[in-house]
Amino acid sequence: MKKSRFLAAAGIASLAAALLVGGCSSQSSTQQGDQVELYMGYTSDPPTKKKMEEIIAKFEQSHPHIKIKTVTAPYEDFYQKLTTQIAAGNAPDIWQSDGTKVFGFAQRGAIRDITDYVTKEVNKDEVLGVEFNKDASGKYWGVPQGIQVGALFYNKDLFDQAGVAYPTADWTWDDLKAAAAKLTLDANGKNADDPAFDKNAVKQYGFTFFGSSRGAFNIMKAYGGGVLDPTMTQSIVNSPENKKAVEWMADGMKRKLFPNPAELKAFQSNFKVFLSGATAMQIDIYAATTSMNGAGLNYDVAPLPKGPDGKRFAPVIANSWVINKKAEEQKVKAAQEWITYWTTSDEAQKQWAEVGEAIPVKKSVANSEMFLNPSIKPDNKQVFLDSLEFAGTIDTNAVFAEWLKVVTDNLAELFMDKMSVDDYITKTDEGVQKVLDEFFKKQ
Repeated sequence: MKKSRFLAAAGIASLAAALLVGGCSSQSSTQQGDQVELYMGYTSDPPTKKKMEEIIAKFEQSHPHIKIKTVTAPYEDFYQKLTTQIAAGNAPDIWQSDGTKVFGFAQRGAIRDITDYVTKEVNKDEVLGVEFNKDASGKYWGVPQGIQVGALFYNKDLFDQAGVAYPTADWTWDDLKAAAAKLTLDANGKNADDPAFDKNAVKQYGFTFFGSSRGAFNIMKAYGGGVLDPTMTQSIVNSPENKKAVEWMADGMKRKLFPNPAELKAFQSNFKVFLSGATAMQIDIYAATTSMNGAGLNYDVAPLPKGPDGKRFAPVIANSWVINKKAEEQKVKAAQEWITYWTTSDEAQKQWAEVGEAIPVKKSVANSEMFLNPSIKPDNKQVFLDSLEFAGTIDTNAVFAEWLKVVTDNLAELFMDKMSVDDYITKTDEGVQKVLDEFFKKQ
């Protein structure tokens, strides 16, 4: 998943209505002799489209009984078209799903339960992230196409200039805040620990967070809280653990160690704060390395800090191959052959890793010199792999975009001093549960 696209869940919410009026099968089967035509969808930009075409060509050479026809477009356009295709009954037989959308497609009846295939054919010891597509009932709905996991990105130049030691794996969130105070500077060069610090003239922030995978959700989880229960149908926002996490965030905002929503807007894009060197630290995912390398930043990554009880959490997004629930059987088998090829072929995995979009899903490739190459920033890519040990999904479900809006809108009110912490907890818990009830009680 591209970093600028993570919060976009447009189109998913309309799937339920679309499925009610949709056709009864995927695109009609096209067989030429014994050859099966497999209709595949994926998001792309020019570099990824070219690389995917190369991988498909190799697959077809080794699987002459399968011919792949593709539909691809940039992220927003692809999912808008996919929603229409699902409604019309002519969606691809297999498509690359954003990891935040897999359970939504499943709960809305758009994709096939592939538990039997995953259990029998996918070696979890060799493929990363298989369990991230397993729901609370034990069903598998997709197989990872590429992995995104969160880490703490830090600007080494800003740390060096402030004389602050780089983040370590031992850091707690309080350690991060203490460092952020020394790295937050006003227009006169005073840091936030200096009595003369001017909160109204901040020119450099210590730490930036926003959204879900890059924001408050991770801090709440590290404090032992979260948003939804394991069934993804009940809000758990109203908890002592979440209150402590929210108090930690609100304190940093009041001290101006972190830019608030209005200050983020001044940068026109949330991502520009770190890219422009205006903040020393930011939570981000692996895909961000492409733009950071393009900007020429001198940066590295560290594990996200631990909470007060030693709990650590990293967000993961397992972009995945999913199969159309209405795909014909011979196409389902062809789709499974493609997935097996994708997850087991060293050549395919190395080719895809070259575009730098995601962590390879084949463990041997992810742990290879080719991926961990220290000549390409960040130096400590091993952090991404190590973080998978304490990673989890960001509570995605069929109404992810809707409940996330409640959480985000209320956080903006809190961070702009328009709401107290207690009011935030109460109002957000009620708002999230209302969204959940409106969907799941109709199922």
